[in-house]
Amino acid sequence: MEENKEKEIDLSKYQVRTDLAVEAHQIAEEEEGQGIPGVRLEELEQDHIYVTKVYVDTEEGAKKIGKNVGKYLTIEAQPLRKKDTEFQNKVTTLFAQQFHAFLEEVGIKPDDSVLIIGLGNWNVTPDALGPIVVENIMVTSHLFELAPENVEEGFRRVSALSPGVLGITGIETSQVVEGVISQIQPDFVIAIDALASSSLERVNTTIQISDTGISPGSGIGNKRKALSKEVLGVPVIAIGVPTVVDAVSIVSNSIDFVLGHMGKEMKDQQENTNARRALAPGGMGFNLGQPKRFNPDHIPAEEERRTLLGLVGTLEEHEKRRLIHEVLQPLGHQLIVTPKEIDTFIEDIGNIVANGLNAALHEKIDMSNVSAYTH
Repeated sequence: MEENKEKEIDLSKYQVRTDLAVEAHQIAEEEEGQGIPGVRLEELEQDHIYVTKVYVDTEEGAKKIGKNVGKYLTIEAQPLRKKDTEFQNKVTTLFAQQFHAFLEEVGIKPDDSVLIIGLGNWNVTPDALGPIVVENIMVTSHLFELAPENVEEGFRRVSALSPGVLGITGIETSQVVEGVISQIQPDFVIAIDALASSSLERVNTTIQISDTGISPGSGIGNKRKALSKEVLGVPVIAIGVPTVVDAVSIVSNSIDFVLGHMGKEMKDQQENTNARRALAPGGMGFNLGQPKRFNPDHIPAEEERRTLLGLVGTLEEHEKRRLIHEVLQPLGHQLIVTPKEIDTFIEDIGNIVANGLNAALHEKIDMSNVSAYTH
């Protein structure tokens, strides 16, 4: 009889919330304990800037990491937190180079026209990335229409729009974009939006480029109709920057870091190299290299974890997240968190993306003269 059949529990809402393919791949590898079939990874590093390319080649691989089949390119630059103008220019240059190469890889030609969509709510700082980028994009479509004789070689036909959000306009973003596309008929679309990360280290320091489109509002769990080639009829290149992280991820990662730190201190004391040191967080130094969630080698064995944190220390990842979710939900603390410096971070990263796009889309513009075309 079906009454005795164990009811299957949907654990999807307890999974790690992330829009980054590089994090989804990392999490899937940790769960599988091996490489993911149908998913390829390429990495390179230059001046503390890490570029990771994730190629999802098969539906099996896409299902494993929870991302669509396609190409994902991630640029991580932890030193952006220092607000160093020279370093920001390096990131802008690398982003422009990588985006230009990405367009060639997906078959976009130098003279193809583009519509840039700045998704997000300009009244909410962490969600204002798209509108900020659009403000600084060099648009040229009107010049091609009104004064084509004044348009020099090396400039592409570019249109840009910030359609707002459903709560402001009462109109689905996809409907607005579809209407505009039907009128101006661009060859491809670039959609820019704020994303969510599972790691605070990547917030406002990471840029993701993909050819799979984007779902407006996905960063905070409000998924709307996707902007993709299947929906819009033209290729859609998505650019996203994580600006938020959910509270469950922060608490879950904090437990792992506490266990890792305490395990490291216990090991040091056993080796008599650090016997007098207190259990202080100073041992978990900030790493400017490739960000890691924690060092698993420092996590104690199960019995020691039980001694340190009781049953919580022995929970599997999905069990831990489920517990945290159930504790926070009745309190109304299912929070989406952003750093307190978000006001300056969002302006900086928005300018980096805008300047990089201007240089990548127009052959006439490079990093030596890009400032002349933005404000």
